[in-house]
Amino acid sequence: MNKQFAKVKTELPGPKAKALLERRLDIVPQGVGYGVPTFVESAKGALLHDVDGNQFIDFAGAIGTINVGHSHDTVVSALHDQIDKYIHTGFNVMMYDPYIELAEKIAALAPGHFKKKVMFLNSGAEAVENAVKIARKYTNRQAIVSFTGGFHGRTLMGMSLTGKVRPYKYEYGPFAPETYRAPFPYKYRRPESMSEEEYTEYMLKQVENFFISEVDPSLVAAFIMEPVQGESGFIVPDKAFVKGVYELCKQHGILFIADEIQTGFGRTGKYFAMEHYGVEPDLIAISKSMAAGLPISGVIGREEVMDKARPGELGGTYCGSPLGCRAGIAVLEVMEEEKLNERAEVIGEKVMKKFEEMSDRFDVIGDYRGLGAMCALEFVEDRESKTPNKKITDLVLKEAQERGVIALKAGVFDNVVRLLMPLVITDEQLEEGLNILEESIEAVLVGVES
Repeated sequence: MNKQFAKVKTELPGPKAKALLERRLDIVPQGVGYGVPTFVESAKGALLHDVDGNQFIDFAGAIGTINVGHSHDTVVSALHDQIDKYIHTGFNVMMYDPYIELAEKIAALAPGHFKKKVMFLNSGAEAVENAVKIARKYTNRQAIVSFTGGFHGRTLMGMSLTGKVRPYKYEYGPFAPETYRAPFPYKYRRPESMSEEEYTEYMLKQVENFFISEVDPSLVAAFIMEPVQGESGFIVPDKAFVKGVYELCKQHGILFIADEIQTGFGRTGKYFAMEHYGVEPDLIAISKSMAAGLPISGVIGREEVMDKARPGELGGTYCGSPLGCRAGIAVLEVMEEEKLNERAEVIGEKVMKKFEEMSDRFDVIGDYRGLGAMCALEFVEDRESKTPNKKITDLVLKEAQERGVIALKAGVFDNVVRLLMPLVITDEQLEEGLNILEESIEAVLVGVES
């Protein structure tokens, strides 16, 4: 297949990017990481153009932020219209209609046969922080339970709830008190003696035992769970596990918070990934793809839970900015008109079929998994030991970049390649990108073996 979309004409970084990178290293602290050693010039749909004239197929989507694609015409038009009217007044000073309209639309789409209310914030971590505040306020309890391997942000509470030390928590303690982590299933790494069903039952029993060994359920305000664990390598739990945890929460008067920041807005083939599990969360944290790259986030929740806080206890200066709200409304319009939930399912099927072919070819692929268009490859040294292979993962990503595909790393052991391509990607772009990824694995293995 001739390459049509991925066009890398220079080394990475190219001459212009190299000059910018030198300036970046001089002024931006190294703690702010970067994945690709170049700088964007323009972006459209699923394609990125850098300052040196290189063109890349985007399989990263700004870490799952660009489900409707880069610079979608509908979103761009809405933003231009909004800028001409007003940029910001502060919703807690003088209110504006886009906030109300977006809240109404999101509440109508969110799972749960009950009255909901919605508030908006700036980032995913803020959404998590506020979901925790609301849960504590409503229950008058303090303890918050997350899961091993979960990721919930880089703020103090976000780090405290996150289940991976490096690079998120190392040397940044002490962390917030009254945060606990329950065990989360990782089917690929389950004991060989257990079937999937037995493993799910075992893990649910471990969560029940957690109430004995770690914290009494009467003290727990909420459990917070990602429907698919993102940073840990797209770990997809069984429906029985998610529903089992949800029922435990209901049994003990504990709120169930769904962290849909990476999974929401079509990524898994549903507006919200919890729809796959038949669960109606009490609170849902949202961000990333809800506004096509504009900084906005939110919390959706049961009316009686959301209304427990008094006026002035929630919010912030830039929370729910008019630009973010207008972009969010436009995103929902695009999702409906272009049937992006259905498109995510099609993309996922194509990716998983290709992953199956790759797995048949390459023994270093220990597992491939996903839900909708949230798909990942896990690399190992060999399939018998399942020893994580971080080195191969890094080399494959670098090789793919040099061939014109940008993808991301993930995993508890940093040995997973995850794909978060825009859902507007064409079949031709998707096929080319997947072929390049396969070629990259092949090239890396040849180099390692030689």
